[in-house]
Amino acid sequence: MRADAARNLAAVLRTGARLLADDPGTSISAIAAAAGVDRTTVHRRFATREALLDAVFQAKLDSAARVLDEARLTEAPVAVALHRYVEGIIPVSREWPVDTRRMMMADPKARGRREEQSRRLDDFLQRAADGGFLRTDIPEAWVRGVLDDLVDSAAHRFPDVEAPQAADLVVDMFLNGLGGP
Repeated sequence: MRADAARNLAAVLRTGARLLADDPGTSISAIAAAAGVDRTTVHRRFATREALLDAVFQAKLDSAARVLDEARLTEAPVAVALHRYVEGIIPVSREWPVDTRRMMMADPKARGRREEQSRRLDDFLQRAADGGFLRTDIPEAWVRGVLDDLVDSAAHRFPDVEAPQAADLVVDMFLNGLGGP
């Protein structure tokens, strides 16, 4: 792919993620205009808005997969793995603000990838609970929801806080607010 075509694609995907996060019904024309490219440029690459949305989801899932791998959720000490995950996922959430949990993914493969990534994080949280880092008297869904909400808040309500500092705050709040006795 030519360098200018790659730049255009990246701009379309990132702009699409931002606009679709605000309004899932955003048109390809609006995304193209905001990305600074011609509508036909977008249509050459994506036949429909849904195809563009699927590409945005794939880009976010690719980024999230790298974060999960680099966090070493099954090998690293729990607190270290949690911090790595949070520090990595905050920039992903900022760059790709579209919420794959709430928006319908037409592509079953993308849905499956999201579910697999979610299971990896759930398994890690179970490991944290088994290791005494989290209270076991709180429902697992509640624990996961709190972590997701803390990450989302750090990423979007406090965009000026750098990811490492935001991760420090999120991990401290998470472990001390839900920490074991």
